Amino acid sequence: MAQINYNGETKQHLSAARRVATPGKATVLALGKAFPSQLVPQDCLVEGYIRDTKCADLAIKEKLERLCKTTTVKTRYTVMSKEILDKYPELATEGTPTIKQRLDIANPAVVQMAKEASISCLREWKRPVTDITHIVYVSSSEIRLPGGDLHLASELGLRNDVGRVMLYFLGCYGGVTGLRVAKDIAENNPGSRVLLTTSETTILGFRPPNKSRPYDLVGAALFGDGAAAVVIGSDPITGLESPFMELNFAMQQFLPGTQNIIDGQITEEGINFKLGRELPQKIEDNIEEFCRKVMKRSGLVEYNDLFWAVHPGGPAILNRLETKLNLGTEKLDCSRRALRDYGNVSSNTIFYVMEYMKEELMMKKEDAEEWGLALAFGPGITFEGILLRGLHY
Repeated sequence: MAQINYNGETKQHLSAARRVATPGKATVLALGKAFPSQLVPQDCLVEGYIRDTKCADLAIKEKLERLCKTTTVKTRYTVMSKEILDKYPELATEGTPTIKQRLDIANPAVVQMAKEASISCLREWKRPVTDITHIVYVSSSEIRLPGGDLHLASELGLRNDVGRVMLYFLGCYGGVTGLRVAKDIAENNPGSRVLLTTSETTILGFRPPNKSRPYDLVGAALFGDGAAAVVIGSDPITGLESPFMELNFAMQQFLPGTQNIIDGQITEEGINFKLGRELPQKIEDNIEEFCRKVMKRSGLVEYNDLFWAVHPGGPAILNRLETKLNLGTEKLDCSRRALRDYGNVSSNTIFYVMEYMKEELMMKKEDAEEWGLALAFGPGITFEGILLRGLHY
């Protein structure tokens, strides 16, 4: 007679449905996230932003209202608050040198969020923090030496011989780059366990709207703050660790001659972004070839046989990707959910997508797709892709 587990499923059924991680391949063992305390409904953003920046231009307000509707974002979290603006009113004053003030806010904020996300992740992992052998820290929101990797390691109580890697200013593809680096570390250091954390805030880019900087309004309508963390390791310990995704193969590629399409410059007033209108088209023109290269490693051909964890840079990019690859309408649901619930949180967002994907694969149980693709795009123009295998339902 078959033994019954706490879900009422047979052990025979579970063993048939569960896929075993490939020996030596890196797996995702736990995931956590964290956000600042201030939640901003998209419906309230325009009035608050216009008030806080003392903008009297009705045309700018109307444009921001249109942008807020097209982003599909419903809620976001932000470090920025009334208390911060009361303390630093110069942040909302055009032409004021405020890089020091911004870093005084951003540097501790990103580490605090990274710490909270890491604690959540380590709690799910259920092993001692001293078992972490390496840390990969990703952020485009702080500038200092030593960096947030050392501050985070100290605050978490990691060993002082933990191997540290700091990845700064990669933008939206930074989370997938972090996964690629963590994968390489895990697979080349047997027994290692890598804590990968990403943390971002829009403080460096907050400024009053200006007609000469149209991208400022896109940023105000689309981007949010938060952090994420994952533990990566190969050869998971049976009964002690619970891998839910395998990082089977990773690849990065840049498009020559496109380095000015996404441009960010540090100035005395913070970071100034410029985003070319041709970005969605460039991604559409090149994404299929990139996906084919990644999928080829495991002989995969059909896009709709995969699950998709795509960084939601914005709805236009998701829509073009869906059309270009002729994906089923449900294939990008997790990306659209993450965009709706959190906005574009730069390097973090891929992990919010992966968390929704984990839930979806668990609901599908034995009907879940085995293979998937994680994709992100950013300055360069750079593509990052990881071929994934679902392990847990």
